[in-house]
Amino acid sequence: MMTKKYKLAGFLTMTAALLLAACASQMEPAQTAIAGIESAISSASADASKFVPEQLSGVQAKLADLKADFDKKDYKAVLTGAPALLTEAQGLLGAAAMKKEEVMKALSADWTGMAASLPQLVATVKSRVDMLSKSHHAPAGVDLAAAKTNLADATTLWGKAQAAFSANNVEEAVNAAKEVKAKAEAAAAALKMKLPGAAPAAG
Repeated sequence: MMTKKYKLAGFLTMTAALLLAACASQMEPAQTAIAGIESAISSASADASKFVPEQLSGVQAKLADLKADFDKKDYKAVLTGAPALLTEAQGLLGAAAMKKEEVMKALSADWTGMAASLPQLVATVKSRVDMLSKSHHAPAGVDLAAAKTNLADATTLWGKAQAAFSANNVEEAVNAAKEVKAKAEAAAAALKMKLPGAAPAAG
Protein backbone atom coordinates (compact mmCIF):
# COMPACT_ATOMS: atom_id res chain seq x y z
CA MET A 1 0.00 0.00 0.00
CA MET A 2 2.79 2.37 1.00
CA THR A 3 4.62 1.50 -2.19
CA LYS A 4 1.63 2.57 -4.26
CA LYS A 5 1.43 5.86 -2.36
CA TYR A 6 5.11 6.52 -2.95
CA LYS A 7 4.68 5.71 -6.63
CA LEU A 8 1.70 8.07 -6.89
CA ALA A 9 3.58 10.84 -5.10
CA GLY A 10 6.56 10.31 -7.37
CA PHE A 11 4.35 10.44 -10.44
CA LEU A 12 2.68 13.65 -9.31
CA THR A 13 6.04 15.24 -8.53
CA MET A 14 7.41 14.25 -11.91
CA THR A 15 4.27 15.54 -13.68
CA ALA A 16 4.52 18.86 -11.86
CA ALA A 17 8.19 19.13 -12.78
CA LEU A 18 7.41 18.43 -16.43
CA LEU A 19 4.65 21.03 -16.44
CA LEU A 20 6.97 23.61 -14.90
CA ALA A 21 9.64 22.77 -17.44
CA ALA A 22 7.16 23.10 -20.29
CA CYS A 23 5.94 26.40 -18.90
CA ALA A 24 9.48 27.70 -18.54
CA SER A 25 10.32 26.58 -22.07
CA GLN A 26 7.43 28.68 -23.41
CA MET A 27 8.29 31.79 -21.41
CA GLU A 28 11.31 32.85 -23.47
CA PRO A 29 9.60 32.44 -26.89
CA ALA A 30 6.62 34.40 -25.51
CA GLN A 31 8.94 37.20 -24.38
CA THR A 32 10.62 37.22 -27.80
CA ALA A 33 7.25 37.34 -29.55
CA ILE A 34 6.11 40.32 -27.49
CA ALA A 35 9.43 42.11 -28.08
CA GLY A 36 9.05 41.60 -31.83
CA ILE A 37 5.56 43.12 -31.80
CA GLU A 38 6.76 46.06 -29.71
CA SER A 39 9.60 46.67 -32.15
CA ALA A 40 7.24 46.66 -35.15
CA ILE A 41 4.89 49.11 -33.40
CA SER A 42 7.78 51.37 -32.44
CA SER A 43 9.07 51.47 -36.03
CA ALA A 44 5.67 52.56 -37.34
CA SER A 45 4.36 54.69 -34.47
CA ALA A 46 5.57 58.11 -35.70
CA ASP A 47 3.58 58.02 -38.95
CA ALA A 48 0.90 55.62 -37.72
CA SER A 49 -0.08 57.90 -34.83
CA LYS A 50 -0.61 60.72 -37.31
CA PHE A 51 -2.16 58.97 -40.30
CA VAL A 52 -3.79 55.76 -38.95
CA PRO A 53 -4.27 56.46 -35.22
CA GLU A 54 -7.27 54.14 -34.78
CA GLN A 55 -5.43 51.23 -36.37
CA LEU A 56 -2.43 51.88 -34.13
CA SER A 57 -4.65 52.02 -31.03
CA GLY A 58 -6.20 48.68 -31.96
CA VAL A 59 -2.81 46.99 -32.25
CA GLN A 60 -1.63 48.55 -28.98
CA ALA A 61 -4.77 47.30 -27.19
CA LYS A 62 -4.16 43.75 -28.45
CA LEU A 63 -0.54 43.97 -27.33
CA ALA A 64 -1.72 45.00 -23.86
CA ASP A 65 -3.92 41.87 -23.79
CA LEU A 66 -0.96 39.68 -24.74
CA LYS A 67 1.14 41.25 -22.00
CA ALA A 68 -1.65 40.56 -19.52
CA ASP A 69 -1.61 36.88 -20.61
CA PHE A 70 2.16 36.85 -20.15
CA ASP A 71 1.86 38.30 -16.65
CA LYS A 72 -0.63 35.52 -15.85
CA LYS A 73 1.98 33.05 -17.15
CA ASP A 74 -0.38 31.99 -19.92
CA TYR A 75 2.48 31.71 -22.37
CA LYS A 76 0.52 29.40 -24.65
CA ALA A 77 -2.06 32.17 -25.22
CA VAL A 78 0.75 34.62 -25.99
CA LEU A 79 2.35 32.27 -28.51
CA THR A 80 -1.02 31.55 -30.10
CA GLY A 81 -2.00 35.21 -30.52
CA ALA A 82 1.41 36.69 -31.30
CA PRO A 83 1.85 35.73 -34.99
CA ALA A 84 -1.37 37.41 -36.14
CA LEU A 85 -0.68 40.49 -34.04
CA LEU A 86 2.86 40.74 -35.38
CA THR A 87 1.43 40.75 -38.90
CA GLU A 88 -0.96 43.55 -37.89
CA ALA A 89 1.87 45.52 -36.29
CA GLN A 90 4.08 45.13 -39.35
CA GLY A 91 1.16 46.29 -41.51
CA LEU A 92 1.00 49.63 -39.70
CA LEU A 93 3.96 50.99 -41.62
CA GLY A 94 2.40 50.29 -45.01
CA ALA A 95 -1.03 51.55 -43.98
CA ALA A 96 0.47 54.78 -42.66
CA ALA A 97 2.52 55.24 -45.84
CA MET A 98 -0.57 54.82 -48.03
CA LYS A 99 -2.60 57.27 -45.96
CA LYS A 100 0.30 59.74 -45.91
CA GLU A 101 0.56 59.62 -49.70
CA GLU A 102 -3.19 60.25 -49.97
CA VAL A 103 -2.99 63.23 -47.59
CA MET A 104 0.05 64.67 -49.36
CA LYS A 105 -1.71 64.48 -52.74
CA ALA A 106 -4.66 66.41 -51.31
CA LEU A 107 -2.34 69.00 -49.74
CA SER A 108 -0.45 69.42 -53.01
CA ALA A 109 -3.73 70.06 -54.82
CA ASP A 110 -4.70 72.61 -52.15
CA TRP A 111 -1.35 74.36 -52.54
CA THR A 112 -1.62 74.49 -56.32
CA GLY A 113 -4.98 76.24 -56.08
CA MET A 114 -3.93 78.71 -53.41
CA ALA A 115 -0.57 79.47 -55.03
CA ALA A 116 -2.46 80.44 -58.17
CA SER A 117 -5.02 82.73 -56.51
CA LEU A 118 -3.60 84.11 -53.26
CA PRO A 119 -1.02 86.50 -54.78
CA GLN A 120 -3.81 88.13 -56.81
CA LEU A 121 -6.03 88.33 -53.72
CA VAL A 122 -3.30 90.05 -51.70
CA ALA A 123 -2.49 92.36 -54.62
CA THR A 124 -6.14 93.38 -54.94
CA VAL A 125 -6.37 94.28 -51.25
CA LYS A 126 -3.02 96.10 -51.38
CA SER A 127 -4.20 98.17 -54.31
CA ARG A 128 -7.22 99.30 -52.30
CA VAL A 129 -5.09 100.05 -49.24
CA ASP A 130 -2.67 102.12 -51.34
CA MET A 131 -5.52 104.06 -52.88
CA LEU A 132 -7.16 104.85 -49.54
CA SER A 133 -3.80 105.74 -48.00
CA LYS A 134 -3.51 108.61 -50.48
CA SER A 135 -6.91 109.93 -49.50
CA HIS A 136 -7.20 112.47 -46.66
CA HIS A 137 -10.37 110.91 -45.30
CA ALA A 138 -11.19 107.20 -45.34
CA PRO A 139 -14.84 106.32 -46.04
CA ALA A 140 -17.12 105.81 -43.03
CA GLY A 141 -16.67 102.44 -41.35
CA VAL A 142 -13.32 101.76 -42.97
CA ASP A 143 -10.49 100.79 -40.59
CA LEU A 144 -7.42 101.49 -42.67
CA ALA A 145 -4.98 100.78 -39.84
CA ALA A 146 -6.45 97.31 -39.27
CA ALA A 147 -6.38 96.65 -43.01
CA LYS A 148 -2.71 97.61 -43.21
CA THR A 149 -1.83 95.37 -40.26
CA ASN A 150 -3.64 92.38 -41.72
CA LEU A 151 -2.14 93.00 -45.13
CA ALA A 152 1.37 93.14 -43.66
CA ASP A 153 0.72 89.87 -41.83
CA ALA A 154 -0.59 88.28 -45.04
CA THR A 155 2.54 89.33 -46.92
CA THR A 156 4.84 87.92 -44.22
CA LEU A 157 2.89 84.67 -44.03
CA TRP A 158 2.97 84.24 -47.79
CA GLY A 159 6.76 84.43 -47.66
CA LYS A 160 6.73 81.70 -44.99
CA ALA A 161 4.36 79.59 -47.05
CA GLN A 162 6.61 79.79 -50.10
CA ALA A 163 9.70 78.99 -48.04
CA ALA A 164 7.97 75.96 -46.51
CA PHE A 165 6.93 74.71 -49.94
CA SER A 166 10.46 75.16 -51.26
CA ALA A 167 11.67 73.06 -48.32
CA ASN A 168 9.18 70.36 -49.38
CA ASN A 169 7.05 70.90 -46.27
CA VAL A 170 3.74 70.99 -48.08
CA GLU A 171 1.60 70.68 -44.97
CA GLU A 172 3.22 73.72 -43.35
CA ALA A 173 2.98 75.63 -46.64
CA VAL A 174 -0.75 74.95 -46.94
CA ASN A 175 -1.41 75.90 -43.31
CA ALA A 176 0.47 79.18 -43.79
CA ALA A 177 -1.41 79.83 -47.03
CA LYS A 178 -4.73 79.38 -45.21
CA GLU A 179 -3.60 82.05 -42.76
CA VAL A 180 -2.67 84.32 -45.68
CA LYS A 181 -6.18 83.96 -47.04
CA ALA A 182 -7.72 84.70 -43.62
CA LYS A 183 -5.55 87.81 -43.14
CA ALA A 184 -6.27 89.12 -46.65
CA GLU A 185 -10.00 88.63 -46.12
CA ALA A 186 -9.77 90.37 -42.73
CA ALA A 187 -8.01 93.31 -44.42
CA ALA A 188 -10.72 93.42 -47.08
CA ALA A 189 -13.42 93.37 -44.39
CA ALA A 190 -11.74 96.29 -42.62
CA LEU A 191 -11.89 98.17 -45.92
CA LYS A 192 -15.56 97.27 -46.46
CA MET A 193 -14.35 95.75 -49.68
CA LYS A 194 -16.01 92.98 -51.66
CA LEU A 195 -13.47 90.53 -52.97
CA PRO A 196 -13.72 88.91 -56.41
CA GLY A 197 -12.65 85.25 -56.55
CA ALA A 198 -10.71 84.48 -53.37
CA ALA A 199 -8.67 81.35 -52.89
CA PRO A 200 -10.92 78.42 -51.99
CA ALA A 201 -10.66 77.18 -48.41
CA ALA A 202 -8.64 73.98 -48.25
CA GLY A 203 -10.30 70.99 -46.62
